[in-house]
Amino acid sequence: MPTLLLHHPKFLEHETPHGHPERPDRLRAIDRILEHERFQQLERDLAKPANDEQIARCHPMDYIARIRRLAPEEGFARVDEDTAMSPGSLDAALLSAGAACIAVDEVMTGKVTNAFCAIRPPGHHAEKASAMGFCFFNNAAIAARHAQAVHGAERVAIMDFDVHHGNGTQDIFWDDPSVLYASTHQMPLYPGTGALRETGAGNIVNAPLSAGANGAVFQEAMTGRILPAMKDFRPDLVIISAGFDAHVRDPLAELELVEADFAWATYHLMEIADQFCGSRVVSVLEGGYDLEGLARSTAAHIMALMDS
Repeated sequence: MPTLLLHHPKFLEHETPHGHPERPDRLRAIDRILEHERFQQLERDLAKPANDEQIARCHPMDYIARIRRLAPEEGFARVDEDTAMSPGSLDAALLSAGAACIAVDEVMTGKVTNAFCAIRPPGHHAEKASAMGFCFFNNAAIAARHAQAVHGAERVAIMDFDVHHGNGTQDIFWDDPSVLYASTHQMPLYPGTGALRETGAGNIVNAPLSAGANGAVFQEAMTGRILPAMKDFRPDLVIISAGFDAHVRDPLAELELVEADFAWATYHLMEIADQFCGSRVVSVLEGGYDLEGLARSTAAHIMALMDS
């Protein structure tokens, strides 16, 4: 079965202020590299917007209403010092969450083996009732709850290898043992969460990395801490918060991963999915702000997904 790629032109209409690292060119760079003939076997589909019921499994209705009210008709509306909305931002945010839900539907029903959502804005910093860190709705969390509510998944594992800790995903599932949240990330770094001692209900597994850590250190964290926890959890679905800002070229952090490290991680996560949940993997794009590093890392990640 094929790998599904979910995308939508409206993701480019989420504009950010001049000089902002989370910019439409990120997806343009990914689109260009995915034009290569080796990606022609991808099954491609357009995202559809999430509805309030899907989003409300993770975010209160009054928060959803507040985000809708903030959306400007022109210019920018500032949510926090790092996060702004333009006239196209609300549609893009709804489509991002919707893409994650569609990916879950297609994977859980066996129509595709796995899926990658080429989406923006990202989601893993969005807490239950707070938009922050370029994020409005938590796409990975919404996908996990959708899998549980609609497809009967009892245990969902989320692995986040973005260089920034996914404080939002941790916040949403802090006391819920039905979802495992595992993260490698640079620490200290924004947003300041992700210490080893943060374990939730025993379902939070953080593996912080120091500035300058390379692929060998990352792989050691994965094999020594993250992957054993995921195997013990025996997930019904694996979701990847696929941030590529741990790449050595990225301007926002100081880890030294390369494309091969992301491919390595993807293969090992796929092995867990093969063992426990019929190969079901849904990957959603998070960060990655050097255009070349992002494009090459995304390509390596998707090629690994296709090699299933």
